[in-house]
Amino acid sequence: MPTLTRRDLIALLLAAPAAAYAFSDDSGDWISLFDGKSLNGWKVGEHKNTFKVVDGQIVVHGERAQLIYEGAAHNADFKNFELSLEAMTRPGAASSICFHAVHNHRRLLEEGFKVQVANSGLGPDKNLIVDRAKTGSLHSLRNVYKQLVQDNEWFRINILVRGKQVQVRVNGMLVVDYTGPQPPEPGGHPADHGTFALEGGGAESMTCFRNIRVRRLADNLAQTSNEEPDDEVTRDIMRLIALNYPLVDYHVHLKGGLTIEQALANSRRVGVFYGVAINCGLGFPVHSDDSVRDYLESMKGQPCYVAIQGEGREWMTLASRESIARFDYVFTDAMTFTDDNGKRMRIWLPDEIGEIKDKQAFMEMYVKRIEGVMREPIDIYANATFLPTQMEAEYDALWTPERMARVIDAAVKNDVAIEINNRYKIPSATFIKAARAKGAKFSFGTNNADASLGRLEYPIQMVKQCGIGFMDIFVPKPDGQKAIQVKKLHTA
Repeated sequence: MPTLTRRDLIALLLAAPAAAYAFSDDSGDWISLFDGKSLNGWKVGEHKNTFKVVDGQIVVHGERAQLIYEGAAHNADFKNFELSLEAMTRPGAASSICFHAVHNHRRLLEEGFKVQVANSGLGPDKNLIVDRAKTGSLHSLRNVYKQLVQDNEWFRINILVRGKQVQVRVNGMLVVDYTGPQPPEPGGHPADHGTFALEGGGAESMTCFRNIRVRRLADNLAQTSNEEPDDEVTRDIMRLIALNYPLVDYHVHLKGGLTIEQALANSRRVGVFYGVAINCGLGFPVHSDDSVRDYLESMKGQPCYVAIQGEGREWMTLASRESIARFDYVFTDAMTFTDDNGKRMRIWLPDEIGEIKDKQAFMEMYVKRIEGVMREPIDIYANATFLPTQMEAEYDALWTPERMARVIDAAVKNDVAIEINNRYKIPSATFIKAARAKGAKFSFGTNNADASLGRLEYPIQMVKQCGIGFMDIFVPKPDGQKAIQVKKLHTA
């Protein structure tokens, strides 16, 4: 992004649509931290030209810098509070809102906690996503990975702090509800009170802020939720988030009485973002363009990925590509297929698959079906290396290096991510290491049969055991680049 003149900034700001809401000023407790005319009460560290006041807004554009609140409101020291502001990002913007920030003994600002303000988040090559965290993330603690608001449009962020609890809302939608424990890095965050700061993301970034207001809450106000257990899984989750892994369970179903509200509450509690999937196939909830439209309307505005799981090999013939492309991503497996004798089987049902007399022949047929499935317009291959119950005990013998290589090669050739499944604990570490060596991408998924979702224990174990890096993890592609939009139709 080239350096913009003041005239350029004004033109851009005037072209932006107005916010679709009005700030509620019913409470007399709200205090404005920005007068709309100047940076009075705020202090800029390095690179003073990064922050300008234009048309009643703080425009952040330039070298990485911080704008620190040092005004008179409560002596710029807040413990429990609600902060509300409006923001607008330009493409590529990466800024943040800091709170509980304090000066250390060298008068350098310890940033405290950060709420991310970044939507498209593209790197210099316009393709590589440098930071996985999107707007609303409590950075490195509870990340939001889906873009929930658009660039060039105003939106509101509310940050509510009560004791160890931090809630973040974007346009009124609760996206973070975090209650301890402290991060696993040495020292953790420096304080449970402090001031606010706006942080610019660098020369390629431009963000605008306005209507910055705060209301102080009682210092002895307690959180309303329980602190997450400080166990090994929690620490692993927090480490991976801090290391920029997109910690997403891409394979969640609303089954066993699990509602979307319960699923999202669990996601916020454990720190794993969810992709909620609906099944598409003969006799399944999604089977036409109309059913796609109805389902997506029911999920509109939910802070999660919305996915479609293809069932059987007919799934892609039931709804148009245009309808399917409205989902964030598509996945399927090879657990339903027609064998060489024309028998349709679902291999997870022992009674339906019957006796397998020649297991080697079955495996050859199965691998061929998997290779065909990889050519379907899918983003993720789920339940990878699943075997029927009567063959599970021979997993290592049946999944020979040659068979694993064929599946891995098909995934890499067709740009399909391989799911590491928490429910079945597959694929094996041997398979994953071989896939990583060939450049395969991976996703994490539960494929829950009931309301129990777990915390991605097996995928996290495989990340550590197999040396999987954050760039090895699948991220849904933007519109126009999804598999359903770019791959030719193929029926396995």
